[in-house]
Amino acid sequence: MKGTPHPFSKYEFMIAWRYLRSKRTEGGVSTMTWISLIGITLAVFALIATLAVRSGFRTEIVDTVLGANAHVTVYRLPQTTGQNQIDRSIQNYEQLADILRSADGVLRAAPLIKGQVMANANSTNAGVEVFGISQDNLVDLRRIVDPETVIGRVDDFANGVAIGSGVARTLGVGVGDQIKLISPDGVKTAFGTSPRVKSFTVSFIFSAGRHDMDKVRVYMPFTVAQDYFNRADRADEIEVLVREPDRVEDVVARLAPSVPHYIQFWSWKDASGNYLRALTIEDNVMFIIMSILVTIASMNIVSGLIMLVKNKGRDIGILRTMGLSEGAVLRVFFLCGAFTGVLGTLSGTVLGCLFAIYVDTIFAFVNYVSGGGVWDPSIRGIYEIPAELKLDDVITAVTLSLGLSFGVTYFPARRAARMNPVEALRYE
Repeated sequence: MKGTPHPFSKYEFMIAWRYLRSKRTEGGVSTMTWISLIGITLAVFALIATLAVRSGFRTEIVDTVLGANAHVTVYRLPQTTGQNQIDRSIQNYEQLADILRSADGVLRAAPLIKGQVMANANSTNAGVEVFGISQDNLVDLRRIVDPETVIGRVDDFANGVAIGSGVARTLGVGVGDQIKLISPDGVKTAFGTSPRVKSFTVSFIFSAGRHDMDKVRVYMPFTVAQDYFNRADRADEIEVLVREPDRVEDVVARLAPSVPHYIQFWSWKDASGNYLRALTIEDNVMFIIMSILVTIASMNIVSGLIMLVKNKGRDIGILRTMGLSEGAVLRVFFLCGAFTGVLGTLSGTVLGCLFAIYVDTIFAFVNYVSGGGVWDPSIRGIYEIPAELKLDDVITAVTLSLGLSFGVTYFPARRAARMNPVEALRYE
């Protein structure tokens, strides 16, 4: 019909805004509107903050695993020697490493010596795990040789050992100090096996980003480790780094036919798979809980609108007699709820993004106010709370909040639109 105003016209926004700003004495529900606004703001803030911390925690864990460990560990099945001893070492490790390096998708294959020993310095002992590796292969472990966290010079690795920051803290040593490594598998004598004790200079101190790694890990030059652990011409394992760690299964499938049957593979997903799956389950549960929180906050809009419709019954009747259609009334009250949902969502999004960006500063302040101990690395594994703000997470939170806000707003708005103007004005 010519001259009929189009939906969501300017006057509909004007009426909706007038109702939202009306005082309680005028039949408005400004207090309920503020409660709804604050509730949605806090709910969206909590959802975005949770999603950011969740993403940051997963990224930090995976990055630490991939940056300080092999993507695939190659080892051999145990065999019994002539002295009825179990041997797991790889004798033809150079030949096997060449085969692994030639495979498509493999960045490097590094022979490795591993052993558990006792470290001693300043009358203090600590159990550590020694990794014997060449310097050329060590520099490929970016978390170990990160120049921002390393203390000392990586180029001095050949002249000593590299120790984790946790080991250095426990033993009270720094770069250039001496530590003793005591191995129970030492020299065999007529009276039994005597421990092997040898002193090493600390070449540099690293921080892999994981407390559980830094407190036990020590790196030693490969040839020195062969001599120290009696592994002449042998290696315990071969560490393989691949180009695409997320598709490590494809690389293992290509490598398996080219190696002897007694060679086995253990990928980073095999080692951390259960942990990552547990994180996924926790992520899903937290998302559901936060979504319920947003839903509860959105339901406050329904309460406010129901009260608004009840208080504005006379106004609805007058507007209907003046020619306002049911659709126009519905849109007016829908806009009342939508305003609250949109403003609350925007406010919550801003707060959530600011939290993710300044999470270190916020927790430093909380830690200071509480007197310390808010974040214990020995329990949580990493040194600080991570947060990674992703566009997908923000869009998910905004979409969920707006969808719920608009959805719950429709029903009380429809009730207002269907109100009979005669009944509304009968007792006026």
